This record gives sequence, C-alpha cells and structure tokens, in this order.
Amino acid sequence: MKKKGSIAEEIVHIAKFGSMSELGKVLLLMGLVLLVLGLLLTFFEKLPLGLGRLPGDIVIKRDGFTFYFPLATSIVLSVLLSVLLTLLFSLLKK
Repeated sequence: MKKKGSIAEEIVHIAKFGSMSELGKVLLLMGLVLLVLGLLLTFFEKLPLGLGRLPGDIVIKRDGFTFYFPLATSIVLSVLLSVLLTLLFSLLKK
C-alpha cells in the first residue's frame, strides 16, 4: 500500500511524475478548500456552532489589552478539515 504524504508532497509528486490533469484536480481541490474557509471566516460570527466560544478557548482581558487564543476551536477545525480532506482525496483517487 502506498504511504500517504502531505499535500505539498502530493503536489510535488504529481508535478514530477503525474499528468497536468491530476495537478489541476489538486489545485481545484485546494481552491475549493480556500473558498469554504473564506466563507466560514466571513460568516464566522453568524454560525450557530459556537466556534470561537468553546470552553477551551483562552481569553485574557486586561486594561486596554485583550489576548484571544482559540485553542479548542483550532483543534475542532483541524479534526474537521482532516476528515474532509481525507474524504476528498479518497474520492479523487478513484
């Protein structure tokens, strides 16, 4: 079974050994992912998911200073994106 690598490794492999249509598919996929991320960021506050306000998100407020680190939100988004990209790449391999 072929070992899976990162997206960058996949692009380099396709550019060296694959056809241009395969590289085109990868670039389209990356564009779609960026589009979805852009839309999510644009409408982030209107989403009913509670992202950005999860219990593990760190907010420190001082006089004239606010530090915000969305730790739990980052982990949730990372897991969701990993699953989404795994499904999309498995569909492209068929």
